[in-house]
Amino acid sequence: MTEIAVLGYGTVGSGVYEVLNTNRESINKNADEEIRIKYVLDLRDFPNEPVQKYIVHDFNIILNDDDVKVIAEVMGGVEPAYTFVKSALLKGKSVVTSNKELVAKHGAELLKVAKENNINFLFEASVGGGIPIIRPLNQSLTADEIYEITGILNGTTNYMLTKMTKEGLDYDEILKDAQNKGYAERNPAADVEGFDTCRKIAILASLAVGKQVDFEDIYTEGITNINKIDIDYIKKMGKSVKLLATSKVTDNGVWARVSPVIIGDENPLSMVNDVFNAILIKGNVIGDVMFYGKGAGKLPTASAVVADIVDAVKHLGRNIMTSWSTEKLDILDIDNIDVSKFIRVEYNDKEQAVSAVKEIFGDFNIIEINTACSEFAFISETETEKMINEKIDKLLNKECIVNIPNTIRVEK
Repeated sequence: MTEIAVLGYGTVGSGVYEVLNTNRESINKNADEEIRIKYVLDLRDFPNEPVQKYIVHDFNIILNDDDVKVIAEVMGGVEPAYTFVKSALLKGKSVVTSNKELVAKHGAELLKVAKENNINFLFEASVGGGIPIIRPLNQSLTADEIYEITGILNGTTNYMLTKMTKEGLDYDEILKDAQNKGYAERNPAADVEGFDTCRKIAILASLAVGKQVDFEDIYTEGITNINKIDIDYIKKMGKSVKLLATSKVTDNGVWARVSPVIIGDENPLSMVNDVFNAILIKGNVIGDVMFYGKGAGKLPTASAVVADIVDAVKHLGRNIMTSWSTEKLDILDIDNIDVSKFIRVEYNDKEQAVSAVKEIFGDFNIIEINTACSEFAFISETETEKMINEKIDKLLNKECIVNIPNTIRVEK
């Protein structure tokens, strides 16, 4: 029998408790022994629930109990999670976590501590929720050189963009709908501004290249500037828009980015809708592999945490996780990355505006959704971000141009 502790009894923590109890027989069979919860750490009491008999309020009770071999950290946030997890690893206890903030910030260090103590720090649930991706990167794809990871890593924003496309509603209306359904928080910034996605791609990029990719270095743009008019244009082109996280290895170095991207039907990620997530891996041997499923939610995330618990129990006293180095990798500046952009143009004189765009950007195809409006759009040729932005600035200096309401990156 192996005794474990769960840190936090919120959404994911209660899910872990539920999964361990509901699937006890099959989980114990897969682990080759009985897994038993001994403690659940939380500031609160739950007097009317069965979990109350496991509740403790002092982490030191767990830390100093030598019978506890594995700890599941599902509190979220960097502190006190980091202090608790590092202390547990130094005590020789394996730790599993769903905490993307913790892993993105301190993953390399905590993996190093685990390796030095011949135990494990596992974090399958930190990126794809219920989608297995860390384990394939660590075990199944080790014969490949991974040169690109691109994914839809946030269910909230994917749900919102899907609804905006299908129902023709504006951003504010869809945000309220997502909040009412519980997909978006009251303060939705982490999702809609792309911060959640940024931390996830930082973890994946770090694992792929074996060095620390700091999430603070990754260019991050959310979906708050996408509106109904943008969606109408995108639908007119027969395409879709997704909040994509990308990490790519090039001859010049590694770059990473989070932003809305317009993609065509030939891209398999275009078929990923609603709260579903997907991660597309490109390797030099295996080619393209996509992982698909629900990236968030109580039980999918809890399932991934419990799978890590089973793995940790099966490998007590043996480190199995490939570490990434604490050495920082300097990624390429976004200005130097080649890109194509969808650009909307408001004008006071259409003929002059068309001439101005042609003068600066070269030949282009006009995209219009309403000829009665003083606006059209076009897709630029592929150039560096810096060059395209400089051209946009030149365009804005033309008297015939009133405004550039929005620009969105395009996958060609």
